[in-house]
Amino acid sequence: MRLARVETADGIQTGELRETQVHTEGGTYELGAEATLLSPCNPTAIYCVGRNYAETLEQMSYDRPEEPDFFLKPPASLTGPNTTIAYPSFTDELTYAGELVAVINEQCHRVSPADAKDVIRGYTIMNDLDALDQQGRTARKAFTGSGPLGPWIETALDPTSIDMHTDINSERRQEANTELMLFDPFEIVSYLSERFVFQPGDAIAFGSPANPGLVVPGDTIEITYDGVGTLTNTIGEKPNTPLHWQR
Repeated sequence: MRLARVETADGIQTGELRETQVHTEGGTYELGAEATLLSPCNPTAIYCVGRNYAETLEQMSYDRPEEPDFFLKPPASLTGPNTTIAYPSFTDELTYAGELVAVINEQCHRVSPADAKDVIRGYTIMNDLDALDQQGRTARKAFTGSGPLGPWIETALDPTSIDMHTDINSERRQEANTELMLFDPFEIVSYLSERFVFQPGDAIAFGSPANPGLVVPGDTIEITYDGVGTLTNTIGEKPNTPLHWQR
């Protein structure tokens, strides 16, 4: 089942997506004509695991971590699918990373790997945008618009062995399978749950395979995970006026 969060004339609605219609408790909405996809959840935080593919370690000359290496993005970093993301004014080196994301379904703490799948609502996709020339992960990865998320949540998925790819302007830039993760999704959910009390809607991103290049204004980024869907966003120009944002 696909769960979508949409903007409608009746406000923000959440429901089941069937083909091009979102079925909610209050009614049915046609995507495009009556509803616009938003980020599919409203997390208190986005927990991001880095260095989770050997390919990435080799590319960036990182040491292999003994346990999941993580950082946080704030809710302010979120934006939805099909949006144009302004190229940040403070960087000249913007890159992307196509990541599978678990969305938590209930408040939970200290979850075992065996029980992790029971607290996951489903899976979506994030583009972990990164201003490479900034100092420290927060400056690089936590700015407004740095976490495009979507297009929806897929509830029926085994995340441990699925293919993914990222295309920039229809050119293949990333290609991998989640079985190549150093720590699998259930290990990561369990590990982070020791440190945080998860809330419904919290998002956990499992890292990206090697990242082969920068993006520039005008580029369209399409990240696909089989069984989930495709997250699409476009990079816009550097803004000359303050941003107005909706996620």
